[in-house]
Amino acid sequence: MLKHYATVFYVDNLTTSELFYRELLGINPEESSPTFRKFKLSNEMALGLKDKRHVMPLNTGGNGGSELVFTVTKNDQVDTLFLEWKQKGIRIEQSPTHLPFGYTFLALDPDGHPLRVVSLDKQDN
Repeated sequence: MLKHYATVFYVDNLTTSELFYRELLGINPEESSPTFRKFKLSNEMALGLKDKRHVMPLNTGGNGGSELVFTVTKNDQVDTLFLEWKQKGIRIEQSPTHLPFGYTFLALDPDGHPLRVVSLDKQDN
């Protein structure tokens, strides 16, 4: 049975992406090679960054239509993170808004991968 899970993003510049996620997550990668970095997240999850020039077989399908989701417990945490990320110069695609699944905003990493922050607090929706 599967125990560990990871999302892997193919990136243009491994150093740029590593620095971006190191700053965003506040942690260092737990695994590092010349073409790959892995950040351990909570609940047996990990985020991998793979230099797209070394992907075998070559993926020609773009970013794959996925997004990395960060959940928080309260709506005001969405607003706080939105302001923090905006001050860091992270590209914002959608300002905080109420959607059917919760209070959320959407940002992009340096390679255009969507990063969503969403509140699990259903009382304020």
